[in-house]
Amino acid sequence: MFSSRATRAVVVPAQNFRNVRNLATIVPVSHRGRDHKVVVVGGGTAGLSISHQLLRKGRFVQDDIAIIDPATWNHYQPGWTLVGGGLKTKESLRRPLAGLIDPKLKFYNSGVSAFSPDDNFVTLENNDKINYEHLIVAPGIAVDFGTVKGLPEAIANPDSLVSSIYDYNVCDKVFGTVQKLQKGTAIFTQPAGVVKCAGAPQKIMWLALDHWKRAGLYNASNPSDSAIKITFATGLPTMFGIPKYCATLEELRIQRGVEGLFEHDLVAINGKMATFARPGGKEQVTKQFDLLHVVPKNRPHTFIKNSPLANEAGFVDVDSKTTRHTKYSNIWSAGDASSLPTSKTMAAITAQAPVLVRNLLSTIDSKEPQLEYDGYTSCPLVTEYGKVLLAEFKYDGVPKETFSMVGIDQAVPRRAFYHLKKDFFPWVYHKYMVKGKWGGPKIWSN
Repeated sequence: MFSSRATRAVVVPAQNFRNVRNLATIVPVSHRGRDHKVVVVGGGTAGLSISHQLLRKGRFVQDDIAIIDPATWNHYQPGWTLVGGGLKTKESLRRPLAGLIDPKLKFYNSGVSAFSPDDNFVTLENNDKINYEHLIVAPGIAVDFGTVKGLPEAIANPDSLVSSIYDYNVCDKVFGTVQKLQKGTAIFTQPAGVVKCAGAPQKIMWLALDHWKRAGLYNASNPSDSAIKITFATGLPTMFGIPKYCATLEELRIQRGVEGLFEHDLVAINGKMATFARPGGKEQVTKQFDLLHVVPKNRPHTFIKNSPLANEAGFVDVDSKTTRHTKYSNIWSAGDASSLPTSKTMAAITAQAPVLVRNLLSTIDSKEPQLEYDGYTSCPLVTEYGKVLLAEFKYDGVPKETFSMVGIDQAVPRRAFYHLKKDFFPWVYHKYMVKGKWGGPKIWSN
């Protein structure tokens, strides 16, 4: 689902791009003080996985690799859906970040204020300069509640039934709102544009629907006579971007009597009224609600967007196959901050990290990157309590399913997949993935 955290950021002075990739000079460093062979910006899913995979290769000694991150906690964000469904506590899904970092890695518990790719150093928020031979940029992306007018105030109000699973501080409010609603209209939103785990906005809707069904408040076979009416308002034209899984989800929406408002992008909340923008930006539609679950827009961090590393959209501009920067040969990126054109999920990092690690080591050995990332990502879509549709796909929306080899159609929601989502993935994340020992569908990382 999501990357594991979002780094604080400040605005960076803009610099000009180099016209030629290899003009960024790789200068050998002494590895003393603030000089490192590899500097990793970000201590979330991508940053921790890549750092520890590099360390496990046996080619780096004490403090050769440094991690920069201002956070105190590392969060398992995919579990926030389960918190919203009353299945987990948010506290059980976080760990102190410093405790997850191997002692052989240098940890700078600070944010980044600027990148200087032509001179191979990063400036911290306290103005310290951190030198590198190779830079890996993986700080995730930001969830911006301010992109919906009135949303911060509505979520902060404990009496409102407005909530979101997209933030640690408020994700535990979600299940309380679901329990409180006894009748009325419930609207679940998804924004247009890039979002962490494109399936998450509807996962919480399916869990809420099942809760109300079990409580006798919703009758999927006759929703017009139900105490609660449910609407899914998405800025996208369909339920999901991959046709195979979209077909199942659209069928579920119709079977369960959920109203679909497609190409409706939430822009404002005023009391119990939600305003949506339509395509073109001229038309707006206002809907009344009694419960509102909001997924605000996700955006690149400002210190990335305003840096010389970013493309026009604000993401670290890397080759879609090698994960290496398109202009600077000693800079790499993976995870949500990267421009890799696939869904931004934790599962995607399991496939991206080994490619980045192998190609970075090849570059150190004066060889060109050989390994290619095929766009693999996954979204375990909870469709009710006890069942999950396990979407797995690569570039161009082509399914790449782990269990197809044994004849299992993953577009069919199954109990076994539910236990992967609820029990196995949180366990394997803390036990193996952040330690560089988990390779996703390949099981163990080399």
